Amino acid sequence: MNAQQVEQFFATLKAANPAPATELSFASPFECLAAVLLSAQATDVGVNKATRRLFATAPTPERMLALGEAGIAEHIRTLGLFRNKARHLLQTCRILVEQHGGRVPREREALEALPGVGRKTANVVLNVVWGEPTMAVDTHIFRVANRTGLALGKTPLAVEQGLLARVPPGYLRDAHHWLILHGRYVCKARSPDCAGCAVRSNCDQRL
Repeated sequence: MNAQQVEQFFATLKAANPAPATELSFASPFECLAAVLLSAQATDVGVNKATRRLFATAPTPERMLALGEAGIAEHIRTLGLFRNKARHLLQTCRILVEQHGGRVPREREALEALPGVGRKTANVVLNVVWGEPTMAVDTHIFRVANRTGLALGKTPLAVEQGLLARVPPGYLRDAHHWLILHGRYVCKARSPDCAGCAVRSNCDQRL
């Protein structure tokens, strides 16, 4: 994709969805962090179903600590790897309370130091909570970036760096939402809907 095609690609996605947003449900920075931490190898629908009752019971790190690992696990047992996730979430809550006054840190290094929080999760929190122009590369974005020719890379970090370099600044804040949604509903892994794709004319895979 050349620069003009990249511009057209994102202009088209923006026209179709001017205000894209995550499909995870949350009501605070802490709930956002917890939801994204729990979303590994799980669908947003599944996470929302599990966190609806969890967040009603424990909407803060302090309340989550009081719930305990077993209590958290009971709420999220429908999710894959729920025991590990419960342990990581509890450890993260302890660090938030002991080191950050119960608040979610805004610095990348502090976020990535939390158990169960990697670069992708930190990028989501930085973007969704504070509006920073980060690129959280999940399987959908990795596939779309490589398949379309938008940003080629053999690793998520390489794709992230390529996208940050190629996406025009005016689109960067919302770009990862557009790409995730495009990969989830149109440019699917096994059966991409090329015939119904609005950005087909700017894709390296166009027929």
